[in-house]
Amino acid sequence: MFGRRTNDPAVAQAAIAQQASKPTSAKVVEARATAAIPAPATPRPEPVEMQRRHSEEYYDVKTTVFNALIDTIDLTQLAKLEAAAARDEIRDIVGEIIQLKNVVMSIAEQEELLEDICNDVLGYGPLEPLLARDDIADIMVNGAGTTFIEVDGKMQKTGVRFADNAQLMNICQRIVSQVGRRVDESSPICDARLPDGSRVNVIAPPLAIDGPTLTIRKFKKDRLRLEQLVKYGSITPAAKSILEVIGRVRCNILISGGTGSGKTTLLNCLTAAIDHDERIITCEDSAELQLQQPHVVRLETRPPNLEGEGEITMRDLVRNCLRMRPERIIVGEVRGPEAFDLLQAMNTGHDGSMGTLHSNSPREAISRLESMIMMGGFSLPPRTIREMITGSIDIIIQASRLRDGSRKVTHVTEVVGMEGEVVTLQNLIVYEITGEDAQGKLIGRHRSTGIARPRFWERAEYYGETERLSTALASSEVRDSMGNTLGETNA
Repeated sequence: MFGRRTNDPAVAQAAIAQQASKPTSAKVVEARATAAIPAPATPRPEPVEMQRRHSEEYYDVKTTVFNALIDTIDLTQLAKLEAAAARDEIRDIVGEIIQLKNVVMSIAEQEELLEDICNDVLGYGPLEPLLARDDIADIMVNGAGTTFIEVDGKMQKTGVRFADNAQLMNICQRIVSQVGRRVDESSPICDARLPDGSRVNVIAPPLAIDGPTLTIRKFKKDRLRLEQLVKYGSITPAAKSILEVIGRVRCNILISGGTGSGKTTLLNCLTAAIDHDERIITCEDSAELQLQQPHVVRLETRPPNLEGEGEITMRDLVRNCLRMRPERIIVGEVRGPEAFDLLQAMNTGHDGSMGTLHSNSPREAISRLESMIMMGGFSLPPRTIREMITGSIDIIIQASRLRDGSRKVTHVTEVVGMEGEVVTLQNLIVYEITGEDAQGKLIGRHRSTGIARPRFWERAEYYGETERLSTALASSEVRDSMGNTLGETNA
């Protein structure tokens, strides 16, 4: 048992922050999983225990016990303990406080209270139960009293809340400090990540009027593979084979899609086709790619410091990649002048490079690339930029989130060349919506367009993949939105 704590609030807050930066228990680390494409499981309602946990009476009891704990425990000593030992110490003291305060609770209720308070002191507080769920794709906290989640592509409001905006801000600071970043009034916008790679965005007052806003894009515990995308109906087996060949034969790939369409997940899946003897360098704003190869160098941008100095941009990283003898360069998201440097890299021997960008169609992706290069200050004629794009990009894969919440690969499109001033594209696979079922789920099919010899055929021949490619291109498996086979024809 610790002695009486210091009454200095600054020391207490520093001790909590110090303890939070330590590695947490295996149970908590395992709980922090992420997802870009939600599992097909039906949305599960909040259990009765969770609903009771959010009652006003419960929060009153929790506040009373928590304040008594802070008055009793020495947080500076607690910060010196390992996470498991600190958790046990907190549980012992909270148990004694419950007895002293004559709080009437069942054993199950007491266990929930103990877990909640341990999470508040050592973990991410009310977020922990949500981080433990593997069916959640996004967690959106809009101030202390409102939390939404996305399950199976649909938004749901939860009963999870924070004691006040100060507690929410404290948890936000814990998260961003783990990756050497900060969020406060002088720097109210911050991108960060959880230890498992989950993407985090924080925007604090005064920019966020109703209190700190926290958005977490979770990843699944089990990393998705193309086989699982087939199971979910996002692609067909034939499309899976084509994507595997595209990744294997070192085509330069651009993955296009809107927010939450599954671009990063698809990029992760495509990298599985890369040979294990290749040197891969990834450049990201927040490191979230999960490559399986042994020779991977992960680079991450850096924001400016308090004096506005020391910023490392995505373009700095991409340009530096060229000096690191990469065989493939993977850019998590192309959003600015680094597009020019990535195209240069693709055009100078770094075949098989990949990147993602926000756009709604393959044609729009070409226009977005052209716009980003021109906005970067490069005084090149539009035709020259388009020629650079056609000489660099081989394949554009379009990912979309449909109105029923499902995510589909809607286009696998080849960049063919130019006709006059226009970049010419040809679709290899397209997704067609054919109807809607009684539950509101869209019914559709992936259809091969019948292209027998795509532009990258010679690459496939060089790598011995022509037989698999021709078989996949000849197949136009028709599947409904749930991934059930409706029929099979040859195009």
